[in-house]
Amino acid sequence: MSRTVFCKKYNKEMEGLLTPPYPGAKGQDIFENISKQAWEEWQQLQTRLINEKTLSMINPEDRKYLTEEMDKFFANEDHDEADGYVPEN
Repeated sequence: MSRTVFCKKYNKEMEGLLTPPYPGAKGQDIFENISKQAWEEWQQLQTRLINEKTLSMINPEDRKYLTEEMDKFFANEDHDEADGYVPEN
């Protein structure tokens, strides 16, 4: 049976993640407040940002940038998009 959370991105009860996606408090917060759907959408956006902006996960500044963009994404604030990205129909 899947667990549900009140997703702060979509403001409704939705299917939750099976495990925290990060260690520590940040991962626990995402686990308790972000739906599986919102997390999967973030992962797709994150991949586009990494590829388009040629980010390196070794670089602390790039990791900080992604964390900031993730927070904006989940809070429904303006966040960066990959330049020239056109969603599939």
